[in-house]
Amino acid sequence: MADDYLVRIGKLIRDARQHRGWTQSQLAEALGTSQSAVNRIERGNQNISLEMIARIGEALDSEIVSLGYAGPMHLRVVGGRRLSGAIDVKTSKNACVALLCASLLNQGRTVLRRVARIEEVYRLLEVLNSIGVRTRWINDGVDLELVPPAELNMAAIDADAAVRTRSIIMFLGPLLHRMDRFKLPYAGGCDLGTRTIEPHMIALRRFGLDIAATEGQYHAVVDRSVRPGRPIVLTERGDTVTENALLAAARYDGVTIIRNASSNYMVQDLCFFLEALGVKVEGIGTTTLTVHGVPDINTDVDYSPSEDPVEAMSLLAAAVVTESELTVRRVPIEFLEIELAVLEEMGLDHDRTPEYPADNGRTRLVDLTVRPSKLEAPIDKIHPMPFPGVNIDNVPFFAAIAAAASGKTLIHDWVYDNRAIYLTDLNRLGGRLQLLDPHRVLVEGPTRWRAAEMMCPPALRPAVVVLLAMMAAEGTSVLRNVYVINRGYEDLAERLNSVGAQIETFRDI
Repeated sequence: MADDYLVRIGKLIRDARQHRGWTQSQLAEALGTSQSAVNRIERGNQNISLEMIARIGEALDSEIVSLGYAGPMHLRVVGGRRLSGAIDVKTSKNACVALLCASLLNQGRTVLRRVARIEEVYRLLEVLNSIGVRTRWINDGVDLELVPPAELNMAAIDADAAVRTRSIIMFLGPLLHRMDRFKLPYAGGCDLGTRTIEPHMIALRRFGLDIAATEGQYHAVVDRSVRPGRPIVLTERGDTVTENALLAAARYDGVTIIRNASSNYMVQDLCFFLEALGVKVEGIGTTTLTVHGVPDINTDVDYSPSEDPVEAMSLLAAAVVTESELTVRRVPIEFLEIELAVLEEMGLDHDRTPEYPADNGRTRLVDLTVRPSKLEAPIDKIHPMPFPGVNIDNVPFFAAIAAAASGKTLIHDWVYDNRAIYLTDLNRLGGRLQLLDPHRVLVEGPTRWRAAEMMCPPALRPAVVVLLAMMAAEGTSVLRNVYVINRGYEDLAERLNSVGAQIETFRDI
């Protein structure tokens, strides 16, 4: 029995190492041991202590074993089942994390309605709590209240929580107004290749922020004499870059013009929230934002972030790959119109209700019903563009959808260094995906999905794509180490089960 556990643990370690892209020698170097020892561990031929398992998990940023942890580690999926009924879209993950960061602008009480209870939010709450922000779930755990201290205690920041989320980068904009010097741990998050903070710094230097990156920390110094006298032109139309510029401009005593700004859903929600704080923002929904800053913000604010278009796309893709009829309610249609236009050209049978407003009063929602459809591969390639193009986060779902269509589809995921590589994990489930280069994948369908046991990719959207394919595959599949899915989705397995899926959460040890 002990030998069997060693083999199973060794396989988990090997899979986690390979998904990290490390060789046995690289893992050995991180652990201060030999390559031959790592090889024995992975083959189950060496006794291994819990301390060593913990060290390996920390090195690979992967929970190899969980002790005293109540959440799910793995998913067991019985596939080949049709979905039916209706399912609601939750509030936006990316809007919620931006608003948590934006709460640092406010000296008053902030209440955010229907906040997504996901790991990314929990990590940010741990960071906020550690620096003195009082947070509590109210109204039976549905809404979130945040009350900041008079002075933030940055010396007490929870570095372990901070490095597990890239959203920590959006503390820079609010903090530069609260202190002249501070430190932040390096931003983490999904393993999507090299992602520098230079586009952020190009914007934030205009507000006097200078950063030196050493010893795993950003050392920030603010020069109060520096003012953005001319329009800020972002070098990339990134969502978090635009949000950081907005957060810096919100408490700047003057008018800031931001050009080449993202107009994506989370940016719009942040603009609506800033307006609730008394900050005037012109040009919402365009690529030029004019911000009339308010130096001192001390107001009690109550705001409802809108629904998540990427989660909506996930649920639509679930219906497509399982050949189901499913109604997805509260879909933010403005941010899915291009995706739906592409799907219509592929032959998707669906209809939608008249539009109605989200709880923020600004975002347009519809209910979408998707039916089993005979899909054909699109003539043109699928590639992301800044809004209003195909959303960057929605591109992976087209890999699963294209696998269900007849013909060959070229997917060009040009934004991230290595996300397209993770899509080839679908081949373990019967997919026919050919990696042309680190950014381009050729998908051939239709696919006869088959069950498999595999490690969860370390990137959020490809991980969900693998889960959807498992739902379509006849038989029982196992998806191991699903923390990354819990970073971005609230109770996804349980909610899919409510419309006919059969997904069980479990732990090995």
